[in-house]
Amino acid sequence: MALNILVVDDSDTVRAIIGKTLRLAEIPISEFHEAANGQEALDILKEHWVDLVFSDINMPVMNGVEMIERMSEDDLLRSVPVVMVSTEGSATRIEQLMSKGVRAYIRKPFTPEIIRNVVSNIVGLPEND
Repeated sequence: MALNILVVDDSDTVRAIIGKTLRLAEIPISEFHEAANGQEALDILKEHWVDLVFSDINMPVMNGVEMIERMSEDDLLRSVPVVMVSTEGSATRIEQLMSKGVRAYIRKPFTPEIIRNVVSNIVGLPEND
């Protein structure tokens, strides 16, 4: 089961690192989409089926929290799991994000093992040999 994944971050470098980490974690990917902010992400989500979104919190145009709020207002998009990936990690902020429907929070920097565990917990993955 290959996944359609969307990575939302205003840094080209961070998007590339997440993509590389997903490959190192041996996550089966069918389609890999990238967006530089929440608005671009919503535009992609309207055009493409996505199984999982990885998003930063702080971005220009539309931040990650606003993106999640907009997704929760849409009947189709509210079911798409979102994983926040950020350096911001206060317990209050994480609780706020989870209350808005975020499925997991990953603090930067991260490892392929952390990414694999989170993806496996959300969508299920076959065990590595």
